Amino acid sequence: MYVGALTLDILLGDVRSLKQKRSVVRPIIAEVQRRFPGVAVAETGHLDLHRRTEIGIAVVSATAANCGAVMDDCERLVAFHPEIELLSARQRLYNDNED
Repeated sequence: MYVGALTLDILLGDVRSLKQKRSVVRPIIAEVQRRFPGVAVAETGHLDLHRRTEIGIAVVSATAANCGAVMDDCERLVAFHPEIELLSARQRLYNDNED
């Protein structure tokens, strides 16, 4: 079994409050959950900043190739949103044989 962790560092557009930030981030998280029901996704960082956020995505799969493909698809889905700028994406793959 393989576990993939994807961390997306995102710069938000014209956001002036945490309330506006939520109105941008929540629909993105909901869309990832809707398109990929088998992944876990949440806002994981920069919680107190208005124009930055970090979204974490976790994937569990039987193969490393499938795990990587799902993480790539999730990254593309988020990066497609015109109201944000994807600053960085970090992928990490773990397997159950690692200590």
